[in-house]
Amino acid sequence: MICLRRYLLSLALLFLLGRLCAQTLGGDAAFNFLKLSPAPQLTALGNVNGSVISNDASMAYHNPALLRPDMHGQMAGNFNIFLAGIRNIHAQGAFYKQNWKTVFSAGVNYFQYGNTDQTDAAGNNLGSFRPYDYVVQVSAGRKYLERWYYGATVKYIQSAYGIYRSNALAIDFGLNYYDSAAGWQIGFLARNMGSQLTTYGGDAEDMPFDLQLGLTKRLAKLPLQFSITAQRLHQFDLIYTDSLTGDGANDNFINNLFRHFVFATQLFIGERFDFTVGYNVLRRAELSVANTTNGLTGISFGVGAHFKKLDIRYARGQYQGGRGMDQVGIAWRF
Repeated sequence: MICLRRYLLSLALLFLLGRLCAQTLGGDAAFNFLKLSPAPQLTALGNVNGSVISNDASMAYHNPALLRPDMHGQMAGNFNIFLAGIRNIHAQGAFYKQNWKTVFSAGVNYFQYGNTDQTDAAGNNLGSFRPYDYVVQVSAGRKYLERWYYGATVKYIQSAYGIYRSNALAIDFGLNYYDSAAGWQIGFLARNMGSQLTTYGGDAEDMPFDLQLGLTKRLAKLPLQFSITAQRLHQFDLIYTDSLTGDGANDNFINNLFRHFVFATQLFIGERFDFTVGYNVLRRAELSVANTTNGLTGISFGVGAHFKKLDIRYARGQYQGGRGMDQVGIAWRF
């Protein structure tokens, strides 16, 4: 109990520090690629979820408290095709140290944006460069009492856009409560607490800090579970008002409130297959285009097939105008 109190106190102090250093809207923070989901299951759940418990080690990329001993020996590889030809590769592995009663995980998430022309102020071509982002992280998760789990992640982040480069260190902390008899799963997460080691142009930028709280309930007599996740809890106002067009000026309290929520539903077909649908309200609000229907913007879905040694997942997240992101993931248990 003393250890748990110390852990919660440390988490609260770090949360307060994050609030002082991370009051940003939209893309005002550096390293925003950290907000993107590298794992098909997470994408299908709406890009944000820290409460769903599964045997997928990739979920520990988002919340280290989801690490479990039965992930021991698992290696996951995820391949993502974003808009405009952006390529993303993510690899994550897990290892259980029985003597320490701790699950460790290590992973790398790499974005490559292709060749980009480099020009001067007059438009003269000076050649080309290949911008990239990546994060290398190490996580550890442990169990406390019968139903509580906690974990932490340390990240090294690197970005390079031609002559402009920056790196940073960041930490994630997560808590998870799991009542298997009642089907309740609760997740609390503080992500991307840290600072830049070197800056792009001399001025320090905020990290993409996020504070999240999620709840998942699996039904007792139906193969369904439902999730609701609240993101950006440290910052209530998520509405961006365009100073030129005035868009966003008339959004009300309810609109602002619901932008924090991500909803998801999962259907389990036996032990072999699952189907997931998610809805990210903030994504739809930010990417919707006026005077159009906007289709499935903000919706995501995915399927998973599970075998003795191999799991295969596919997901698609809808962004704007019928365009989206496709992801394929393979997890092998050695």
